[in-house]
Amino acid sequence: MQFSSALLETAVNEFAKLPGIGKKTALRLVLHLLKQDPGAARAFGETILKMRQEIRFCHRCHNVADADICSICANSMRRKDMICVVETIRDVIAIETTQQFSGTYHVLGGIISPLDGIGPEQLSIDSLVERIQKEGVTEVIFALNPNIQGDTTIYYIQKKLAAFPVKVTTIARGISFGGELEYADEMTLARSISNRLPVESYVSHR
Repeated sequence: MQFSSALLETAVNEFAKLPGIGKKTALRLVLHLLKQDPGAARAFGETILKMRQEIRFCHRCHNVADADICSICANSMRRKDMICVVETIRDVIAIETTQQFSGTYHVLGGIISPLDGIGPEQLSIDSLVERIQKEGVTEVIFALNPNIQGDTTIYYIQKKLAAFPVKVTTIARGISFGGELEYADEMTLARSISNRLPVESYVSHR
């Protein structure tokens, strides 16, 4: 890709560093900004800079926040006795979009993956245990990706929670709505059968 402007090329290269953004998409974004009023482009840049400089992470659950405590933890309507453990902030956003969870969260910041050099000490597991000790938590819900690393992380944390009178659950796993059995992998199908529900329970949720 040839550029007639070094400034344009630099901007495209910076945009292309973003995940899922290739050079062509980066060029399209940069050219779009060039068409905008200088004030709009300035506001865009200042917003990104302000976000990077001022955004914080919740001292309680490690979610993104504008203050020491995120808006979810600060919400008096949320159930403080129920914690949903997730891998990343993206997972919090995904679950919140469903509007089906009224508890709080705990962001681990990753999952145990020895091959990637990620061990338990690099995750926010100790702070989770501390919360359970101090906050009267009655249920911990694991909402981690259904793979070996996710299951390993659940197993490790579950062992650490064995001494506490807390219910430990995980989100249901199985065939997605609208999916076809012949295209499901063996593990998913096996778990769907093992975690089968009464028909009355299934129908009542439709």
